[in-house]
Formats: sequence, C-alpha cells, structure tokens
Amino acid sequence: MDISDTYSPEKRDQIMRGAAAVFAADGYEGASMARIAAVAGVSKGTLYNYFDSKAALFTSYVAESCERGLGQIFDGADHDGDPAAVLRAIGRRMVAMMLSDVGLAVYRVVIAEAAKFPDLARAFFDAGPARAIGFLADWLAEETRRGRLSVPDPAFAAEQYFSLCQTELVLRRKLEMLGDPSPDAIDRVVEAAITMFLRSYGPPVM
Repeated sequence: MDISDTYSPEKRDQIMRGAAAVFAADGYEGASMARIAAVAGVSKGTLYNYFDSKAALFTSYVAESCERGLGQIFDGADHDGDPAAVLRAIGRRMVAMMLSDVGLAVYRVVIAEAAKFPDLARAFFDAGPARAIGFLADWLAEETRRGRLSVPDPAFAAEQYFSLCQTELVLRRKLEMLGDPSPDAIDRVVEAAITMFLRSYGPPVM
C-alpha cells in the first residue's frame, strides 16, 4: 500500500463520509470499524492508519462537523453593523445547522449514547455548543464594551439567545413531530428571539 495514498486528504474525506453514513444508520455502539471501512471503500488497515479506535474516529467526525457548521454560523459577525442584523444572521444559520441532516444525525447519535459513553457526549458539547456559546459571548462582550449592548454575563446571555432561537421548531423536529420548517417559520422564531433579547440587553439608556 502506497503511504502517500494512506495519508492523503482525499482518502481521509472518503473515510469520514463512510463514518458519517454508518454512525447515522447504526449509532455509535452499533457501528463497527469493519463496516465503516466497507462503506468507505477502504481496507481496515487503511482505516486504522488514520484512526486507531472507533472513539477517535467518532470524535473527529463530530469535531469536523461542528467546525464546518460554526464557521458558517459566525461568518461576518463583526462590529460594524446593526447588532440586530448580526444576531439575525447568527440565529438563522444556527437553526439551519441544527435542523440539517448532519446536525440532526450527530445530535441523535450523541443523545442515544450519552449515558454509556459520556466522554463522547463531552467531546460533542466542547466541539459544538460550548464553542458556539464562547464565540457569541465574545461578540456580546465586545458589543457591550463599545456601548452598543448591555450584557453583564455574556456567556449566560449567549446561551439564552441560542435557546430562544430553538423555540417551537428544533425540539419538535428532533422528535420527528415536524417536517423541515420553512424559511418564514425560522424567520418568525428568530425575529421574536431578537426582540426579546434586545429588550433585556439593549444599549443602556442615557
């Protein structure tokens, strides 16, 4: 086997696509490295050259999925425009990511396995929700420093905002009680979240 092929980015992407399909179909505990290798179209030896365990593969899959999603959510989150516009963009993208096929698949696997594999649940939380809260908290803190918002506890407020944006849609979709919501339905929830959020954390009254 050619070592340049073994460690090529293309081969790694091939493995990650296979892993995503197997984890979504079989869950974490039900997935096997042999099946992942078969679905990815690689040998078990090649698979183990990249990831020495199923836990390492799953952790990388979750981290990379979260990294892609977070990059899109916070793209353009600067301090030049209207805070409401930045919150609107973040809210819409966050909801879209959570309701995407990848977002739902990762969440369902993690929830199903959290009791047996708490380290995997922690890895998901650290790679996804915790980083999102941290990014938004930093943005809120800077907006507060500039006098455009008044947020005494940015981390708490960031988590509040993300929770508000999930109203009526996200839990129902995770439970298969709702189909894919329309853009108008997402906008309605996000606009209501912004209104409530800015009533509490708008700029201080002079």
